[in-house]
Amino acid sequence: MAAKFSKDTYLYWYELMQLIRQFELMAEEKYKMDGKIRGFFHAYIGQEAIAAGCITSTRPEDLMITAYRDHGLAIAKGVSVNSCMAELYGKATGCAKGKGGSMHFFGKDVGFFGGHGIVGAQIGTGAGLAFAEKYRGTDNVVLCYFGDGAARQGMLHETFNLAMLWKLPVIFICENNNYAMGTSVERTSNVIDIYKLADGYEMPADTIDGMSPENVHEGVSRAVKRAREKGGPTLLEIKTYRYKGHSISDPQKYRTKEEVDIYKSKDPIQMVLKTILENKFATQEEIDVINKRVDQIVEDSVKFAEESPWPDDDEVLKDVYVDQNYPFIID
Repeated sequence: MAAKFSKDTYLYWYELMQLIRQFELMAEEKYKMDGKIRGFFHAYIGQEAIAAGCITSTRPEDLMITAYRDHGLAIAKGVSVNSCMAELYGKATGCAKGKGGSMHFFGKDVGFFGGHGIVGAQIGTGAGLAFAEKYRGTDNVVLCYFGDGAARQGMLHETFNLAMLWKLPVIFICENNNYAMGTSVERTSNVIDIYKLADGYEMPADTIDGMSPENVHEGVSRAVKRAREKGGPTLLEIKTYRYKGHSISDPQKYRTKEEVDIYKSKDPIQMVLKTILENKFATQEEIDVINKRVDQIVEDSVKFAEESPWPDDDEVLKDVYVDQNYPFIID
């Protein structure tokens, strides 16, 4: 398989996607076997190529905001693996101080603004972040992710209208993994090509193969260039697939094993590994070193989470209100 990018890029993609995959697998194990992770849990397994391609097509100063399937994007953006695992454990050292859990990862210091549990709410907030960047006079862009289910929310249409009116530097990314919870796109809309929703606002749009970090990188790069040059927003429908259920408790009766197997045959991690080996970018021994390093990072994150303290009781109202003397708060 011919390489479209450099050796360093493929090795970076491979290690990042492996880190996301192994983090999710370990977290799932701790959820199911040990009961040390509780609450909702939505794995990013199968969608890693989106995170990888988006990171190499943006700058560290650019911002990201997403829905509740947020672990992979948070790790890709630079939120520490230790703080991500600690957040799943509900510990004080978590990236949201143990108060957010799986659906509400945050990393303001690296430009990661969540992790949002309300379906579609982050679409408006993402445009707000972009408005702030434009107001400040930067050329930073915002990547605003949502799922195919959130594409049915009224928030999307209101936001698209203003984003185009004000030419905001935001890239709306629909991670279309075929199912909103357990309901296919075909059962919820007459418009099954989600990128066409941009037509009503004369917004540039594209559809991308989300199982390929190469295609994601190229598609996002075009949209980023347009936004930086004050060309306004873009809608990208990135077609992907989650190998696990909607959440960890999902029995997945709405799809067949054969369908899942078809997508697993296009596993982005294995496709990138094949490119690396065929182009002699690394030997299998060097790949084994990367895998071992990833495994150690994940194991260390579990140790960090388990040894971290629980939040103090006096933390319960902190970060909820700006000022506890605010007049509308009743003692």
